[in-house]
Amino acid sequence: MSEWHIGIIGGSGLYEPGALDGAQEIEVKSAFGEPSGPVTTGRIGGVRFTFIARHGPGHVLSPSHVNYRANIDVLKRCGVTDVLAISAIGSLREEIAPGEFVVVDQLIDRTCQRERSFFGNGITAHVPLADPVCPRLSDQAAKAAGKAGAKLHKGGTYIAIEGPQFSTRAESHMYRAWGADVIGMTAMPEARLAREAELPYALIGMVTDYDCWRDPAEDVDVADILRIMGGNADLARATLVQLAALLPAKRKASPIDTILDNAIVTGRDAWRTEAVARLDAVAGRLLGSFMGREN
Repeated sequence: MSEWHIGIIGGSGLYEPGALDGAQEIEVKSAFGEPSGPVTTGRIGGVRFTFIARHGPGHVLSPSHVNYRANIDVLKRCGVTDVLAISAIGSLREEIAPGEFVVVDQLIDRTCQRERSFFGNGITAHVPLADPVCPRLSDQAAKAAGKAGAKLHKGGTYIAIEGPQFSTRAESHMYRAWGADVIGMTAMPEARLAREAELPYALIGMVTDYDCWRDPAEDVDVADILRIMGGNADLARATLVQLAALLPAKRKASPIDTILDNAIVTGRDAWRTEAVARLDAVAGRLLGSFMGREN
């Protein structure tokens, strides 16, 4: 067992002054390029939290231009044990209304322009992703959101689109027919990369709109989205306070902590030194002895 250290990927408003005890902003370098920005680390109720603003300070990065690999790599380098993503989403179901929260349990990936893996070019791995979110962390996040006062839907399929445009009406109806419940632009490849980095991942979606499958008069409007997001910020911060209070004193091991044990298919004798160096944080648990041998 070990201490919890929760990585939060979301907006900068989640860690305004006063929310974190002993808050420190730190620049962390990644082997995979520039992350979205610095991390802010501190404690809530005795639990270590480290935040990164997905779209950068001031929301300067579109979903397609976020360096998802660098963000996950940086959180891993900070010693994070689990990752909770907090994201704005659209609803594809009448019963999931704007202003409500959804703790997602499945993902469909329709992105097409993003780096989807840390591996390849020297070391290849294939991690299982049948259940892309961590049930333990998702359950704790759902309980925390409920205690914070959110109207909550536990479970739902999130379809990740490339963006930055919203979907067409035909696409929106198609995604509903596929069984998707909510829609967004950032959960993939974020969840894929967290799994490769052996970080249990959960996602709380804050519903801002009904996408465009309903009456055309209610099509997606950015001003409405920003208004609802602003209203949900306090609720999201309260959820993190409740999460800190709910987590067990000690963190039991998760199967995701060692998911790479049977995922790397490149024979050890074929590992390239530059690939090992690049993966020093993501897969350092397995690759450390190799680096020692090379020195």
